[in-house]
Amino acid sequence: MKYNKLGDLLVSSGAITEEQLNQALELQSGTGERLGTVLQKHGFITERQLIDTLMSQLGVEFIDLNSAAIPAEMAQLLPKSIAKKHMVAPVRASRTELQLAMADPLNFVAIEEVRAATRRRVIPLIATADAVERAVQNLYSSQGAMRAIEDMRRDLLGGQYGASTGGEGQSLTVDEEADAAPAIRLVNSIIDRAFSEHASDIHVEPGEEHMAIRMRIDGALRTIITVPRELQNAVISRMKIMARMDIAQKAVPQDGRANVTVRQETVDLRISTLPTIHGEKVVIRLLRKAPELISLEGIGLRDVNMERFCNLVDDNSGGVILVVGPTGSGKTSTLYAILQRLKGEEINLISLEDPVEYHVDGVCQVQINDKTGLTFANVLRSVLRQDPDIIAVGEIRDGETAEIAMRAAMTGHLVLSTVHTNNAVSSIDRLLDIGVEPYLIAGAVKGIVSQRLFRRVCPHCRKTYVPSQEEAQLMGFPPGAYEFFRGEGCGECFNTGYRGRIGAFEVLPVTPAMRRAIHARSLKELEQAVQASGFQPIMDNCRQLVLEGITSTEEIHRVLGG
Repeated sequence: MKYNKLGDLLVSSGAITEEQLNQALELQSGTGERLGTVLQKHGFITERQLIDTLMSQLGVEFIDLNSAAIPAEMAQLLPKSIAKKHMVAPVRASRTELQLAMADPLNFVAIEEVRAATRRRVIPLIATADAVERAVQNLYSSQGAMRAIEDMRRDLLGGQYGASTGGEGQSLTVDEEADAAPAIRLVNSIIDRAFSEHASDIHVEPGEEHMAIRMRIDGALRTIITVPRELQNAVISRMKIMARMDIAQKAVPQDGRANVTVRQETVDLRISTLPTIHGEKVVIRLLRKAPELISLEGIGLRDVNMERFCNLVDDNSGGVILVVGPTGSGKTSTLYAILQRLKGEEINLISLEDPVEYHVDGVCQVQINDKTGLTFANVLRSVLRQDPDIIAVGEIRDGETAEIAMRAAMTGHLVLSTVHTNNAVSSIDRLLDIGVEPYLIAGAVKGIVSQRLFRRVCPHCRKTYVPSQEEAQLMGFPPGAYEFFRGEGCGECFNTGYRGRIGAFEVLPVTPAMRRAIHARSLKELEQAVQASGFQPIMDNCRQLVLEGITSTEEIHRVLGG
């Protein structure tokens, strides 16, 4: 079999065997994938091994794109189409040379195409594939936004102000088309950046001197770009047109939604406006159907918590399962994970949601609308006449909804819902506070899942350290030698030390002893029954996450307090 140059290098360096190369070449056949990608995907070699081999065998320099600053003018030098086609990032340039970051420096087709486009000798640098992709997205996204802003300014001076907001009713695809109006291109580039950063929300905030574009990434807001104040009306009008709002009405809040396509993925946008003293503030919630986020493993359940959770969910005897936690703790994702697990052809599963965030095949989803009388309580009564097996109620907000849900559970239905409380035990107090009778709670609730979201330590800048005795004790660790992790901050994580989030859980199956305590309204008896059940509080899960380097002690204290 004829080897390519990368295969020869890897075999000669001892990174892989000839047999492994043959297997990889067979797997590569007909896929169009690069050999290096196939080798990593099937576990023959790690990305770090591949980089080290190429550095030593070819003498190619490694560049850490997470800390390297790429000048904005690089986007002018190399066309976006070529950079995205081959996933290469121009890093530095002189009059005769161009340094090019690549995951595969043996991609001679890419090198030749870049040389022809820039008319410079190309010096390949090796970088991780994720870092190259991120660098390309950020470089050309920023360039697109700045170019759109300049075009909008030129249109404003030329009296073409109104032309920058068009596009109502069009099929919305987030692509920077050269002939699109500047406001459309700017809004598209903002959405594209939010998508690449995995932001949950975009905040468009008018100020006295400029309009700030901020994005909520891993639960924290980050300022991405600022837009000149004279252009804010055009940008906001474009967003309102996307959501089919009344662009002439600026004195009252408005809500709308839009569907856009970003890199072949459909994203649902929930758009809300609010009048402020400097103009309308716009917040866009991005809802993307990501299967890994709505699976039990994706939300962070594992080990004992996973076992207890599955035992609760898979029990078809009826009852209420409550998912509890404060706002922003990931309750909705957990509810969707349960729906994904339970749906089936033989099951009539109906969910009542406000709003419907993700569309789940096999589930009858109902959008709650208080303005038209479609409240949780009213719809729940109607759903009980629809022969349901499982009912998901997006949120228990009042005693009426709670009572109907409890009674439905006591007649053999499985009811899933969420409640805003701080922990599993306090959710019982919450139900009593809104007027639910103790006998209904005791008879219907079969399990409570409490959760929080914690930021993950950034894997790109993660370092170990030995904690002080006091720090270990604050986390509840016994005396001993420990090694914790924290992020030092890099370009990948906006210098925060964190990237991504994970859930921590406590799962409380309701035992007969707990039911007796609830019926008797005895908090002391309830606490004793909980302890006797072998319940593991959320802090146990947190300690495990800290020891494994997934999150930090600072993040645990930030979320839980103390």
